[in-house]
Amino acid sequence: MMRLFLAGTNSPTGKDLIEILRRRKIRFMAPPDKLFDPNNRNAIAKMLTDYGPSQMINLTDFISGNHSALKRAESASERCLKVNAELPASLAEVCSDLSVPMLHLSTAYVFEGDKRLAYNENDETNPRGIYGASALRGEQAVRQHPSHLIIRPGWLFGKWKRGLIKSWIRTAIKNQGVVQVTKRRLSPTFTGDLASAIVAIAQQIDCGANVWGTYHYSGLESREEIEIAELVLKYAANFDESIYELLDTLQFIERESRAPEILNSTLSSKKIFDTFGIKQKSWLGKLQEVVKRLYVPKVGYAKSSVDSKAGAHAA
Repeated sequence: MMRLFLAGTNSPTGKDLIEILRRRKIRFMAPPDKLFDPNNRNAIAKMLTDYGPSQMINLTDFISGNHSALKRAESASERCLKVNAELPASLAEVCSDLSVPMLHLSTAYVFEGDKRLAYNENDETNPRGIYGASALRGEQAVRQHPSHLIIRPGWLFGKWKRGLIKSWIRTAIKNQGVVQVTKRRLSPTFTGDLASAIVAIAQQIDCGANVWGTYHYSGLESREEIEIAELVLKYAANFDESIYELLDTLQFIERESRAPEILNSTLSSKKIFDTFGIKQKSWLGKLQEVVKRLYVPKVGYAKSSVDSKAGAHAA
């Protein structure tokens, strides 16, 4: 029977993953993040040994719920390296010693971003900032474990990761319809879909599939950031009178992407489909749902608003 040991469940993807595991009655253990000290491998080894999992899933990431993590990493390099590089290294070493397969979540920021087409798993890595460089070091450490699987997702958004979505809405209201976006191309990926893909992979590993290596997973269509921001405000207008009144006069200002941002973080998900049969899903309906939840919280989810100002407009 599959028994999963999870790290980083306070992350947006981690929260979605736990919901799925509970719904499907899959056994798991998810210790709090504070118990994962990369300098104390003995403590990590004891937790793993005591639970006896069939697999380890690492979702830890430097301030994963915050859309400014990329820039924040530049001034908090020590903390970023600890989370994105040192912890995966410790987990991989312990898992290797205990012969526990390990699935690790990485990022598209290990790439330079200058490729015209979507990145595939064989493309050369060349990160432009601390965040991507630390993630690459984490990947390299995880690859030392023979039974490893690394997933690089597209641009993540979801119930628990909507900082940039809220920022576009707030900015539009504050600046009377003028919104600044970054000139870059993204592969939007709903965190719930990523969590479902992780479960599907874990189930195949549990059945003895020899599928070790690196994989990409993203939503079905890539888009420019400006296009995603336009969609968000269009959806928000259904619930927010302030946005509705601005729809005809919205103005988007594109600024050039600059390091540590990358111009193109789109990913090819062909390998994950060929290996696991996991299909890419459309993210458009999910984006609409996430925007709606900012204004019309559903039963079972924490009530939230874009902020007090936008929330007042939505009332």
